[in-house]
Amino acid sequence: MADRKPASIKDVARLAGVSEQTVSRTVHDSPAVRPATKEKVRRAIAELGYRPSNAGRALRRGRYMALGIAMGNISETGNRDRLEMFVDAAAAQGYTIALLKMDREEPLSLGQAADRMSSLSIDGMIYVLNRTPEDFDTFVPRAGLPEVIISMHDHPVCPTVDSDQEASARAVVNYLVERGHTKIWHISGPSRSLASVARESGWRSAMLDNGIEPPRVIAGDWSPESGYAAGVLLADKVRSGACTAVFASDDAMVYGCMCALSDAGISVPDDVSLVGADDISSTFVPNSRLTSLHFDNSAIAEWAIGKLVIPERMEDGCNHKLFPGHLVERGSVRDLR
Repeated sequence: MADRKPASIKDVARLAGVSEQTVSRTVHDSPAVRPATKEKVRRAIAELGYRPSNAGRALRRGRYMALGIAMGNISETGNRDRLEMFVDAAAAQGYTIALLKMDREEPLSLGQAADRMSSLSIDGMIYVLNRTPEDFDTFVPRAGLPEVIISMHDHPVCPTVDSDQEASARAVVNYLVERGHTKIWHISGPSRSLASVARESGWRSAMLDNGIEPPRVIAGDWSPESGYAAGVLLADKVRSGACTAVFASDDAMVYGCMCALSDAGISVPDDVSLVGADDISSTFVPNSRLTSLHFDNSAIAEWAIGKLVIPERMEDGCNHKLFPGHLVERGSVRDLR
């Protein structure tokens, strides 16, 4: 059986007994069409399975009303939150999202991602970077297609925006030092993660600025399992007094650490204080008491989308923006003063 030809606007007009212009106005919910006529047209559209032509609408508007987002590991909790914020920010401007997942194992290339995305019907592109692309400094945006990079680092051509990860990590250390802690250990994320590197750098520099020699970093991989392994290593440090506080690079690892310490008979915050990052513990732990760094992904998404679709923001001269994180205090830090 041959495939049925897709319904056209002419077919809808014929079935509904109206003009093609009336069908078009109904599709765009024009107030010029009476409610009864709209209902008749909508019944015809549903019966025929008619889908308006995106190409035709794009030709009339001069825009596709869609934006492309290229990102790596979508399954990570932080990335899921970011993606939701981008979808919401785009929808607020009347845009939809096309998503490209960049391979985590291959060398990361902005040029390759741009080549793949620019073949789609989109009006602009956003690159969400978790690691440094090999062509970051040499990348040139595609002509006529606005692009934004989510990165802490300034780019010579593209607008960039992100959270100020390093300054936020420094703020965590200063917060703990102000409460009498000097033996502050750090659980890092993967070594190639930009966020992990920045958070470790902020922890280390703040420790040195406070006259404290940083202990060795315990490497994790964002997972609670790696946090648990870190907690097993830290239990003896806590018992001996060599560790009074732990700053982990994300909430999942700090909860894994907390479980290991609890299994070792160590109480939080009575015996040791814990601070996480990303403030996503409430998504997987009821009644969370974890003090954690919160990053404003909504503000980042709104800034990036605005750079692509709002003319006055595209030309406002601000091409690099870092949003500060803030510490959400709950019940996992003990004041030692």
